Amino acid sequence: MDNRNNRKYIRQRTGKAQENVPCCEEPSITIRDGNLVCTNCGTVAGQDMVSYEARAFTIQEVNKRKRTEKKWRDIGPRTFIGKERADSKGKLLNAEGKTLYNRLDKIQTSLIDSLERNKWEAKPKLELLCSKLNIPVYIKETAWRIYVEAAKKKLTMGRSIIGFVAASLYAAIRIHELPRLLDEVSDSDLVPRKNVHQALGLLVKIILPKLGLKYKPITSTQLVYRFGNDLNLPMSIQSEAAKMLEEASKKGLHNIGKDPRGLAASAIYIAARHSNHRRTQAEISEIAQITEVTLRSRAKDIRAYLK
Repeated sequence: MDNRNNRKYIRQRTGKAQENVPCCEEPSITIRDGNLVCTNCGTVAGQDMVSYEARAFTIQEVNKRKRTEKKWRDIGPRTFIGKERADSKGKLLNAEGKTLYNRLDKIQTSLIDSLERNKWEAKPKLELLCSKLNIPVYIKETAWRIYVEAAKKKLTMGRSIIGFVAASLYAAIRIHELPRLLDEVSDSDLVPRKNVHQALGLLVKIILPKLGLKYKPITSTQLVYRFGNDLNLPMSIQSEAAKMLEEASKKGLHNIGKDPRGLAASAIYIAARHSNHRRTQAEISEIAQITEVTLRSRAKDIRAYLK
């Protein structure tokens, strides 16, 4: 709404208020903080309420009710000239119009660099992946920051973009210590684990030190509470399993180089075995995505150190 229309709107609103609400001999109604106030006596004549306009269905209604819009998106210009040579009504353009739009398409392509095209492809994939895994917004922002820095370093050239998107998201998950596994990220994005692991190695070695971010490997204690919630176990059993792992680690249990899923699952199995909330080896192995043999082996190690 421009200044002329704004002044006209104020005159209409204040004029109606002066007619309907006589407050003093010389009323002077103005709009102050959403209220119609008389500047002479201080009487509040009413409120300046703004309602939503009706929906527009035709081109004429759209042009009539058009408001100022944001010109730029987060990535690139808001308008994109595609390959379709048709107007807004779906009618094909004539030869002169096609020539014009071909020229504009070439100009726009030349003005957009490779980094911006990379972002156009990576941003929707990151949004979809975060939606599938129900990732918080702050972790998604960290992942996008990591990916943009990797794209600026041209680490994605000749490599899978979707692999770097998944690796950036998992790196952000590990930075904020969210109990998510690498297999979950790769399976949700339908990317081979090998590609994600290779991209993750480059990010941890090159990008994270530059951004001042610290990669924190997932621990078995974090997975205890994750698996315990998935198995609907009470907090007392989860806390007991976590204390088992801490006590076994103090007595010399080496968990470096071993899969933390196996240790977390075996601790839950031992803690729940002598309670009213017992879970079978098959149930725990399915939740932790390990084999029953691994579950029994890690449980044997924990019992040996607890004795």
